[in-house]
Amino acid sequence: MPPLATALITPARRVSGRLRVPGDKSIAHRYALLAALAEGRSTVTGFAPGADCRSTLACLRGLGVEVVEGPAGTVTFLGRGSGQLRSPVSSLNAGNSGTTMRLLAGVLAGHPFSSTLVGDASLSSRPMRRVIAPLERMGARIDAKDGRPPLTIHGARLRGAAHRPETPSAQVKSAVLLAGLHAEGTTSVAEPAATRDHTERALTAFGGQVGVDGLTVSVTGGQRLHGCTLSVPGDFSSAAFWLVAAAALPGSRIVVEDVGLNPTRTALLDVLRRFGARVQAEITTTEAGEPRGIVSLEGDRMGTLEIAPEEVPGLIDELPAIAALAAHGGQVTVRGAGELRVKESDRIATLVGGFRSLGIDADEREDGFIVRGAPTAAARPAGGTADARGDHRMAMAFAIAALAADGPSLIDGADVVGISYPGFFEALDRLVAPLDGLGAP
Repeated sequence: MPPLATALITPARRVSGRLRVPGDKSIAHRYALLAALAEGRSTVTGFAPGADCRSTLACLRGLGVEVVEGPAGTVTFLGRGSGQLRSPVSSLNAGNSGTTMRLLAGVLAGHPFSSTLVGDASLSSRPMRRVIAPLERMGARIDAKDGRPPLTIHGARLRGAAHRPETPSAQVKSAVLLAGLHAEGTTSVAEPAATRDHTERALTAFGGQVGVDGLTVSVTGGQRLHGCTLSVPGDFSSAAFWLVAAAALPGSRIVVEDVGLNPTRTALLDVLRRFGARVQAEITTTEAGEPRGIVSLEGDRMGTLEIAPEEVPGLIDELPAIAALAAHGGQVTVRGAGELRVKESDRIATLVGGFRSLGIDADEREDGFIVRGAPTAAARPAGGTADARGDHRMAMAFAIAALAADGPSLIDGADVVGISYPGFFEALDRLVAPLDGLGAP
């Protein structure tokens, strides 16, 4: 099925079914980068199929890494070893992927050549100073215009450093740790709040040594990583949209199989319990330090949610989905999430504008938003046309919110879901039971 420039969403009375979601793109990025730095062959199954992770693979090929893509999401890497990437003959294109650009900047900072990282229009508008500053303190030189891409990285012999970011960010933490693998001495990152720890777990899987002391993570330079065979679990942030849809529509039941259940990623489950959903999560196995299993959720009553600033780091990718809860009733208030303004879009402005265009009451705040659902089923929002503005999570959030409407809605720019979840709209068609008179269940 070709990508959908515009998606038609019909109202739903419930969602139900079992499914698997694509491989976790956060984990896939990290496995690919570490496989490139490892010695020997690595095989990764369940690799994330979206455009973001394909950008990482393309960049690694440009750095001399042999990458072979096989069937069913299997990718094989012939690692070059730490510090042995090849000087690229042209710019490295990260596409829309901030993870690719930031993490790869950390890797390239310790290589003895210059390289340029470019991206699409959206990525080129995103600030990079928080990753540039620590890498330059370690000894690299990075050219950028107003702290934004393209980034020209002049690699150097790096010195270990102790980094204390003011704002928690797993991408910045990971970039510094990856640079630390190529630095003299020890490199540490002391975060103000916990963020996802996929890099730390992946390093251990590749034979690296990682120190963890509370919120401080450290690595020593000169480590040798070894190729291995790994499997990527399903992406919890993609599963979030189905869990939210089921929580928002009483009588719904969704089961997501083989999904990642890393505790730094699953704060949403407790949020949905607060909203009134019945949630069960079972870890069935742990591979390379990453727990995975089954999540089942049944929609029940609806409540009111307030997401406090201290909760935001553990929910940053799920906040658009959480906002869609209130489209179906209740209220969601988010504070302390100014980070959303520098994602693939200004997610606060895009979210509020898109919800209003669907007939949903929403207000923008400097560091968050308030979404208020209709007080009764008889007062369902009218529906309308929402513009995803090039942001994959906005397209999916608008689709889930539009299920609450009184009539069909359109999502413009819906094909952008290919960045992380190419089959999202096909899965939606399978799971939705439409309102009577609007199509067969």
